[in-house]
Amino acid sequence: MSRIERQIVVNAPVEDVYAQWTQFETFPEFMEGVDRVVQVDDQTLTWWATVAGRHKTWNARIVDQTPNVRIAWRSTEGAQNDGAVLFSPAPDDGTEIRLVVDVEPDGIIEEVGDRTGIIDRRIGGDLERFKTFVEERGRPTGSWDGEIHGNEVIEPAGGSAATGVAGTSGLVELSRRE
Repeated sequence: MSRIERQIVVNAPVEDVYAQWTQFETFPEFMEGVDRVVQVDDQTLTWWATVAGRHKTWNARIVDQTPNVRIAWRSTEGAQNDGAVLFSPAPDDGTEIRLVVDVEPDGIIEEVGDRTGIIDRRIGGDLERFKTFVEERGRPTGSWDGEIHGNEVIEPAGGSAATGVAGTSGLVELSRRE
């Protein structure tokens, strides 16, 4: 298993950057190789991606979400992919994003890609494209202000009107599987 850690500063307020990140179904617009993301419910996402010419599908469960602070997830079936994204204020009303992802390469092609840094560079490129996506739009495509802590989902005031997710400070123990 490989751990990839990346950081970037987005020139937009934390609330806007976080709100956009909660719009998982927009991820194919800036994530290379991600073909589709469907948010099944407040905690469950199904992903379809093309990796090294192979089509992959996996489900992920959001295990921790605190608005404007953090979103953490674990894969529940399919490709191994656990992680957390943290949001913190940066100078000039910007937002620092810190993304930590644990991935398990599947097969020799992905193992070579991991060892040669291709996966790390791809994630870095995804963050750059997310930064551009947010900065060029000027406002998020939607938001979700609910909270998730383990199995507890706290709906935002007024109910669950939009898709999205949040997290808590610090990183979740990513090697611990549910």
